[in-house]
Amino acid sequence: MNKPTILIIDDEAPIRKLLEITLTANNLKVLEAVNGNDGLVAAAMHPPDLVLLDLGLPDDDGQEVLKKLREWYSQPIIILSVRDAEEDIVKALDNGANDYLVKPFRTGELLARIRSALRSVAPGHDNPYQEFGNLSIDYSARLVRKDGEILKLTATEYTLLSLFSRNEGKVLTHQFILKVIWGPGFTSQSQYLRVYVGQLRKKIEDNPNQPKFIQTEPGVGYRFVGSYG
Repeated sequence: MNKPTILIIDDEAPIRKLLEITLTANNLKVLEAVNGNDGLVAAAMHPPDLVLLDLGLPDDDGQEVLKKLREWYSQPIIILSVRDAEEDIVKALDNGANDYLVKPFRTGELLARIRSALRSVAPGHDNPYQEFGNLSIDYSARLVRKDGEILKLTATEYTLLSLFSRNEGKVLTHQFILKVIWGPGFTSQSQYLRVYVGQLRKKIEDNPNQPKFIQTEPGVGYRFVGSYG
């Protein structure tokens, strides 16, 4: 089995070294680039399975590098940055990032995010039937079961759950979800989303007040966590 290749685009040598040691120790192959231009060239010449991208690059802003990558690169991109402002996180996710981790980060959490992102593009991810613990979704029949019992979901609740589950592990911003589910004219109507997420949690979660499937990313959006480790 081929090792997944991770491209690191970061100008900080200590960070690159830490990532190289961590990733290679976990059966991942590593490519490195010290600036945005080198990163774009590396991604084009040796397309990786996933990109770890810093926003504070010496030659170009990481947001611009992200947008340039997304013009043709469809694999997962995880942002690693010291920028922790809500607007930076939302902008990166709206520009096409799959996930965002603030430096300093825990290597265990990074590895979990990488595994989740790689699973999301693995062969068979778009199967018509998926299981997430005690929750199963039959996309072809539009049926959702919890502990084997069919759940009665409204059309909107099912569409929302389908969007979440098909983007397992990826942070979806409020604006993105509202645009997909309700249309471009509803991107500021966050109350719609809160209501439906609350209703959906009551039906699929064992404890809606401590959800394990639909997790909130404060000020940003939601992440569907279907599996762990």
